[in-house]
Amino acid sequence: MSDAPTSAPNRVLAVVARIPGTLAMIGLILVAGVVWQGLWRPFEDSPVFEAVAYGLPAFEAGRWWTPITGTFFVNEPWVYALTLSTFVGMAYLEWRRGTRVALAYYWVGQLFAICATALLVWLLSMFPWAWAATEAAALDVGASGGTFACIAAAIGLLRSPWRVRGWLVLLGYLFVAMLFWGALADLEHLVAVLLILFVDRSLRIQRTTIREQRLIAFLAVLVLGAVELVTLIVPTDGPFGPTAPASGGFWDVALDAVVILVVANGLRRGRRWSWIVAIVLAVLNMLTAALVVVLIVLTSERQLEATIDGETELSLASGVLWLLMFVYLIWVRGAFRARRRSRIGRQPSPTVDDAVAMLRSDGGGTLSWMTTWEGNTYARTVDGIVAYQRRAGVALALADPLGPEASRAASVAEFIHDAERAGLVPCFFSANEATRAAVPSTWRSLVVADDTIVDLEGLEFTGKRWNSVRSSLNRAGREEMTFRMTRLKDESWGVQAQLRAISEMWVGEKDLPEMGFTLGTLVEAESPDVRLALAIAPNGDVDGFLSWLPVFGGDGRIRGWTLDLMRRRDGGFGPVMEYLIGSSAKLFAEEGAEIMSLSGAPLAHDYPPDAGMIAALSERLADALEPVYGFRSLHRFKEKFHPRYETLYLLYRDETDLTRIGGALTRAFLPDATLRQFAGAGLELVRGEDADGGADR
Repeated sequence: MSDAPTSAPNRVLAVVARIPGTLAMIGLILVAGVVWQGLWRPFEDSPVFEAVAYGLPAFEAGRWWTPITGTFFVNEPWVYALTLSTFVGMAYLEWRRGTRVALAYYWVGQLFAICATALLVWLLSMFPWAWAATEAAALDVGASGGTFACIAAAIGLLRSPWRVRGWLVLLGYLFVAMLFWGALADLEHLVAVLLILFVDRSLRIQRTTIREQRLIAFLAVLVLGAVELVTLIVPTDGPFGPTAPASGGFWDVALDAVVILVVANGLRRGRRWSWIVAIVLAVLNMLTAALVVVLIVLTSERQLEATIDGETELSLASGVLWLLMFVYLIWVRGAFRARRRSRIGRQPSPTVDDAVAMLRSDGGGTLSWMTTWEGNTYARTVDGIVAYQRRAGVALALADPLGPEASRAASVAEFIHDAERAGLVPCFFSANEATRAAVPSTWRSLVVADDTIVDLEGLEFTGKRWNSVRSSLNRAGREEMTFRMTRLKDESWGVQAQLRAISEMWVGEKDLPEMGFTLGTLVEAESPDVRLALAIAPNGDVDGFLSWLPVFGGDGRIRGWTLDLMRRRDGGFGPVMEYLIGSSAKLFAEEGAEIMSLSGAPLAHDYPPDAGMIAALSERLADALEPVYGFRSLHRFKEKFHPRYETLYLLYRDETDLTRIGGALTRAFLPDATLRQFAGAGLELVRGEDADGGADR
């Protein structure tokens, strides 16, 4: 506890030590604002404004120092908040690449933006262009040319695909601001960013994925829609001329917003109809702009505006943006072919019998048998099968692809491609390291569990570390417990009734139903390939049972078994789980099995010290769910058998998918849960009650 008060100040000092250049620039701007009162009065009205402000008039008057002096002033008090917020790009750049690099980017960008803008407006003012003449006579102050250059350089440091997205958002903002408002500062921002774009060459849209093509179209339509809505409400004054707010009420704006959102969402999901609507909108805006140009040439802009009672400037600017949108949509038209129920994989689609046959012939992992359970759909790939569930717009692949190991990378690539083409979010849940290596290098991974594997070769319950297991076996002998490995259908009606009663009692203690997806029930235990381990009391009662799923090693050979169900009767034999698992391990070893998996305990992974936010999030989620499902206690119980661990991952494209994947996993694990049951589970979390007091699952 004593370290808590000093940790926050130490972190602040560490941040300050990493960004001294950024803080120095911010400090100088604030000092100038206090000394010359710009923080509370418009600096444009100050008598020193003309002496320190930069622009073409300053250069023509020989005030060569203004690019430096003008950097430390802000023209209006309210602009300080915007100016200082743009220094976040410089701070990130300095944090990543050092003070000298950040200051170099800042000052080169700032000086280039000021000088290049002055040169541009001087050249353009030679033509009969009112906007250019106005900006050629304008003066400006501010640090935003340099800060925008740093923002562009910082975006270049982002990892894919965030780098491309960041560039598109930044360039979209700059071009829209330039076309519709076009102040001297807007031109300076655009020039500074284009310089960094040319120098760094960090925007590489070579061969974007289908998902990125759709996302770019989605963002572009949102930007165009936002521009349309903003220009209906506020005046603009760009290179094409000034405009006034358009006539119309709230319902006109609301209807436009709804249409834009529907079309944009359709493009995001790859729907063909939305592509067609976007093409029609682009053509209409382009034709309108072309007609305006023709009429201006034949008459005059003032006469045309008086005749049509509209703003020609908006039509021209929108036409330019929609032309770019039209070219892009035609270029990536293949990305918009998704249908609501598009099939994934090669046809004909595999059946569960095909999946079982492939497991027997080519083998699988410790969770592969779960792909044969009800609720899964199958996608056929070049030489394999991927089992998945379609939930909440997500193609949720379970475990690893089935089939030969050599074809795994091809199966992964095919599944991802087909899922994206169908407008679904692809991901792999509880995949192993080999599948993680097969996904694209830009994908992310999140640890979801540790598969606990006991090697059976030479297994002996001797030595001090096996005391608890050995004691359970000895105690079972003294109390005349009986161990029986069997199959559910081979047992009598009375035994089956006892098993169902034990399970129903366990489920009845929880506010949520039994979990599915990777957690089976007695329904899945009915398969003849699944074995049951029973603990029978001397009076014939079943005190506990386990279900074991086969792990195939190829050529029909079973190389191991995976633990699924763990259930015990209240008031029965105390250490029944240790007894059942220990007895099963001895039997499997005698039969020649290589491994015994105790399955993975979700949210119970031991993260390395540098895991950061992922570890913190997992720890909080585990704390919240522990009272309901007892994942951590289950993990601690399995440690009694001294397993080795193999990490299981959630593999996904990037962080923007996690919200939808979270919803899909919730529905996959709890497909039948109601809102009332979720509310009841929430109350149980608040109460902090123990889920089952032990190792039941």
